[in-house]
Amino acid sequence: MTDFLLGHFVYWSIIALLIIGLYGMMFKNNLAKKLIGMIIFQVSIIMFFVASAVKWSATVPVLDPVTGVADAAKYISPLQHCLMLTAIVVGVATSGVAFSLAILIYRHYKTLEESALMEKMKSS
Repeated sequence: MTDFLLGHFVYWSIIALLIIGLYGMMFKNNLAKKLIGMIIFQVSIIMFFVASAVKWSATVPVLDPVTGVADAAKYISPLQHCLMLTAIVVGVATSGVAFSLAILIYRHYKTLEESALMEKMKSS
């Protein structure tokens, strides 16, 4: 059991980050804290895909005369890494738009707390 826990340490840390991000998004009352939770959640998902793409004693997918083409198991699939590069770009864009909207909300309502924000939105 100890070998299983220590052998999958990366996945346990990713699960911990996932839970922290989910907690921040669901249970925090401040919009900035919710956005930070969303970023932590996104990073944990990206880390999961990159960690699942790791293949020990494999090489990059460039034709190597020593390795040969016959054994495809000796090459790393670049698909997960390419998809996660795209996810990073989308995550940065989403975070930028979300924080700019939070700044506009703060400038208009002078608060980022959900309960106070809802009351001010109802009264306007």
